[in-house]
Amino acid sequence: MAVVVFAESDNGVYKKSSFEAVTYGKDLAIKLGTECIALSIGEKGPENLGKYGADKELNVTGEAFEAFSPQAYSKAISEIASTYNGDVIVISQTYTGKSVAPLVAVKIDAALVTGVVDMVNTDGGFTVKKTSFSSKAIAHVSLNHSNKVLTIIPNSYMIKQDGDDVSAESASVYVSSSDINTTITSTNKETGKIPLTEAELVVSAGRGLKGVENWHLVEDLAEALGAATACSKPVSDMEWRPHSEHVGQTGITIKPNLYIAAGISGAIQHLAGVGSSKVICVINTDPEAPFFKAADYGIVGDVFDVLPRLIKRVKEVKGLA
Repeated sequence: MAVVVFAESDNGVYKKSSFEAVTYGKDLAIKLGTECIALSIGEKGPENLGKYGADKELNVTGEAFEAFSPQAYSKAISEIASTYNGDVIVISQTYTGKSVAPLVAVKIDAALVTGVVDMVNTDGGFTVKKTSFSSKAIAHVSLNHSNKVLTIIPNSYMIKQDGDDVSAESASVYVSSSDINTTITSTNKETGKIPLTEAELVVSAGRGLKGVENWHLVEDLAEALGAATACSKPVSDMEWRPHSEHVGQTGITIKPNLYIAAGISGAIQHLAGVGSSKVICVINTDPEAPFFKAADYGIVGDVFDVLPRLIKRVKEVKGLA
């Protein structure tokens, strides 16, 4: 019996969500009275995962894992789980995690719960708290199956660094051509930006910015805050901003600590992607804008008046003015 955590890395850099997953896995392992095994695939990050709670750190490498393949990765995770009696597998709900989790669940005949936002309740069973109905509701799901796969929404669990370093061990998994029936030939990635799924602070805007020439206001506020930038679907459709910044039901789902929405009305499709943010601040000229109902803080005002004031004040507070 063990908790196996897939610690995702990208070009030799662990994602922040991987540290969250390892911390979560360790806390769950303590509740279950077992060990936490952290598994990385391909080129791993330099950090020692024991610091985040792993009792054992494994790394699987090989030609089959030089580029991301959902089928190769899922085979590695499932085989390691079988070898080390991992009956609970924890995976961060990133794009990679969402690709491999269902495949792993099928391979090890496991119950799968996605969108987990809190620690498992083990009092008298195994009950998981997760988002439901596009993050508009919370569900409590009881699992009775012996094998379980959980995907954790990034920024849902606090990282702890109170563990001791452990020796990283190499593990071998053989992947044959029959295991792979699809191949990713190329991947285009945004560079030089804070990834939206990793960002704790996000500044977003909609059609209220009136044109791409005004987007410097969003970028200036984001730079001052150290935040990522995002946009609504109409903005990406009009090609004011790249589709990689589109947050919403048909875009990226995020859960930052702070989400600032400027000039976005707050249609339900947009809320589905950002509604789980810990704090939402809305700026809009329309006091009846739907977004205000979901906001923690609301500013009724013109974005062309409010944003410059916010930028100036943030710079003053941070000594950047």
